[in-house]
Amino acid sequence: MSPELFDQVVLGWMGLAAATFILLFFISAPYGRHTRKGWGPQIPARLGWILMEAPSPLLMGALFLLGSHKSAASIAFLVLWEAHYLHRAFLYPFTLSNPRPVPVSITFFGACFNFVNASINGYFLFFLADHPASWLADPRFVAGTALFAAGFVVNRWADLLLRGLRAPGETGYKIPRGGPWELVSSPNYLGEILQWCAWALLTWSLAGASFAVWTIANLAPRAVTNHRWYRERFPDYPPARRALIPFLW
Repeated sequence: MSPELFDQVVLGWMGLAAATFILLFFISAPYGRHTRKGWGPQIPARLGWILMEAPSPLLMGALFLLGSHKSAASIAFLVLWEAHYLHRAFLYPFTLSNPRPVPVSITFFGACFNFVNASINGYFLFFLADHPASWLADPRFVAGTALFAAGFVVNRWADLLLRGLRAPGETGYKIPRGGPWELVSSPNYLGEILQWCAWALLTWSLAGASFAVWTIANLAPRAVTNHRWYRERFPDYPPARRALIPFLW
């Protein structure tokens, strides 16, 4: 695929993200606290998470092995990607406390997204782009990596605090407390958005930007939905807590 055609494909992919962003303000994806009937058969949540997320680390690794660009910068990109997705696909599912089953349809759509997203980013980084080793000292890579690490920490911290809310055998919901939860209702989403905006910066690519756009399109509407859900169910929900962006929104 020529670079010009590749860019057109990525722009079309970003256009689909914009449509998804609007749609998700009206239809919340039926998993977790928003699970509901009418979305087909369900499977155990842990299995669903693995099937949904596994395409990203596996495909990115395969594209790296098959690609022609294997500089120190390429290896750094691979390490950052895998640091997130190996955890997300193969460790995170087993930290869930009494998770609800997920529809097969949601698992399928998630797996399709991860397949396309990893294909776009992996093809660009390991077949089209040619980042020399000197890219590791570029201010865009340095700043992007620092922001990626910050988002990684926020995401894991939020997940850790959330996991501690339920005692063994509990299935209900409580108000999350502590750390970034004191500022926003979805700090785990905030951390992930920071990570992939950082990815766009450190790869300095349209492919990376498409991932950032998709992350915002998927998670920002859900953060708003989660915020409204908490406020409707907990009269004592902290009034100063925002949906996604501390002190603003």
